[in-house]
Amino acid sequence: MTLFARHDRALTALQTRGRYRALIARAGHDFASNDYLGLVGSEVLQAAAREALDRGVPVGAGGSRLLRGNADEHVLLEQEAAAFFGAQAALFMGGGFQANTAIFSTLPGHEDLVLYDALIHASTHDGMRLGRAKTQAFAHNDVSAAEDAIGTWRAAGNIGQIWIAVESLYSMDGDLAPVAELMALADAHEAVLVVDEAHATGVFGDQGRGLSHAYAARDNLLTLHTCGKGLGVSGALICGAQVLIDTLINKARGFIFATAPSPLNAALVRAALNELRDNPARRAAAQVLMNHAHKEAQDHLGLSGFRSQIMPIIIGADKPTMALACSMQDMGYDIRGIRPPTVPRGTSRLRISITLNTPAPVISDMFRDLSQAKKALPH
Repeated sequence: MTLFARHDRALTALQTRGRYRALIARAGHDFASNDYLGLVGSEVLQAAAREALDRGVPVGAGGSRLLRGNADEHVLLEQEAAAFFGAQAALFMGGGFQANTAIFSTLPGHEDLVLYDALIHASTHDGMRLGRAKTQAFAHNDVSAAEDAIGTWRAAGNIGQIWIAVESLYSMDGDLAPVAELMALADAHEAVLVVDEAHATGVFGDQGRGLSHAYAARDNLLTLHTCGKGLGVSGALICGAQVLIDTLINKARGFIFATAPSPLNAALVRAALNELRDNPARRAAAQVLMNHAHKEAQDHLGLSGFRSQIMPIIIGADKPTMALACSMQDMGYDIRGIRPPTVPRGTSRLRISITLNTPAPVISDMFRDLSQAKKALPH
């Protein structure tokens, strides 16, 4: 018996079920990344990197923010991000997963309830598991179900704070949260609405500020803006009331005990925010491509109802989904198959992402070829 026989068996079981994952190199036309505004390889960020290095911005932080890792670029980014997103304060962290885990393991107390959308991101689940609050799911995007859950919890005599956790744009379904209704629900019950804007930042809202931006000044709104998707860099910004940001600085283990993000990285996020503010043409071009893709999906696949740059093509079973993804990759399109546990059982899909990296004619060709490849799947 080998030392890791248990892991060998688990991996073999994944292979048998068609759910084994492996790293593959990026290749072909981009229909898989989250680089929605095409900033990752842009001259905008390359020039910002050169400029920052020329003025001596360090590559590494050298320690945690509470020790010697607190660089000027971190502070400047947080000040500028708070102003840009309309919040009292902001906190820069290494990534969205780390930030969500910090929020939900730190802010809700043991008497509180975290009420979360059934399709919330895995990082929120991990944060809730590490935290002390009670947790309860509500049906996806169903505000009435959330309100019923609040009523039931209060009727049982609970007096703690309620935290409502949602994504503004869901990463695997591409649909949008009813943010206005959720904000009204939070107001009515003195709850805190926590909105993960990961896939909306840069794409939706005034100047790309996200779908909850109209309520940014509210004390009972906390937002997460990741920097590795529409902004093209990496890291995450938590934006909200000063007291919540100060609590995270003092109590969030994922902040206190982690080496600070690269100051150079912070400088690049500042440049990306400036690009959002100063170059509306980039966002407008992304919207044009998005609309074009929606039309092509209707024309070639008979599919409608898409509302964002994330377009799921539901296949159902795991193996045909992955076979179709491989077929599209062989034709030069970088399209990935998504299986459980990332999505619910029986809803395996192709997740098509529309970015400025792929021009309209290629998008048209892809949907034409996808239509033919999908018809060739065994029934």
